[in-house]
Amino acid sequence: MISRSETLSLRLSILSSHCSSLILFIFQNFRIMDLGVEIQRVFYRTAQIGNFMLLLLWHILHFMIRIWYFARGIADMLESYLISSGFLKGYNTLNLDNLQNLAIVVDSEEAHQPSKVAELLLWLASLGVKNVYLYDIEGVLKKSKEAILERLVVAILSDKVTLRNYPLLDRKPNLEFVSYSDGKEAVAKAASLLFQKHYLGREEKEPPIFTESHVSEALSAVGSGGPDLDLLLVYGPARCHLGFPPWRIRYTEIIHMGPLKSMKYGSLIKAMRKFSMVRQNYGK
Repeated sequence: MISRSETLSLRLSILSSHCSSLILFIFQNFRIMDLGVEIQRVFYRTAQIGNFMLLLLWHILHFMIRIWYFARGIADMLESYLISSGFLKGYNTLNLDNLQNLAIVVDSEEAHQPSKVAELLLWLASLGVKNVYLYDIEGVLKKSKEAILERLVVAILSDKVTLRNYPLLDRKPNLEFVSYSDGKEAVAKAASLLFQKHYLGREEKEPPIFTESHVSEALSAVGSGGPDLDLLLVYGPARCHLGFPPWRIRYTEIIHMGPLKSMKYGSLIKAMRKFSMVRQNYGK
């Protein structure tokens, strides 16, 4: 038989073995946990460095773009000054015989400047532009029509404006104020006319096919046809026609002029010269 001392010794050895295994297990787990924590720290630091580099690259790129636009603005300002001062001889004579109808599209946020619009119209009058269409989406220019015309008359009659400075000022352009709602109303009326003319009382099952000529005739019938524009100048941040009636700009040259508050006479002359050098080819 096994004595009590031997039994106690055996139990102590078994307990010691279990404790050793438990300590070894805990130690191994702690090593694995420490390794996982270190890996997480490495990934976190790598992600931090990557985010910092991306942010730094973004700021560098943004700074370079700002420098580019600043330098371009300075160059445009200098060029505009040289053009308006007559130092660049190529801009002194402009052939604008093909410019019969011109549109000014202004962002609605910038349209609340009737004095600027009147000054722009004065410049166009001095260049001999015959027909000018003023447009903004919300109809701000249309609502400010009286104020714009009043400022234009005051500018013409002031001592600062003389026929010597503006030799073609006696050829005042015809003005038309347009808004986005005018275009929507014209399309609705033209669609209603086409429906009445081609659908009502029609016995044939197949629907009629409408062509561009049908739409043009309908728009003209409701009083919204008008001639195609030759040139469209956009003032504002957007580089598009801002919803100007599309049937009027099928063959129109569109030039973005920048903010209305920063408009310059030299930039207008440059745009006119660019238009005069454009050759338009019409297909058969």
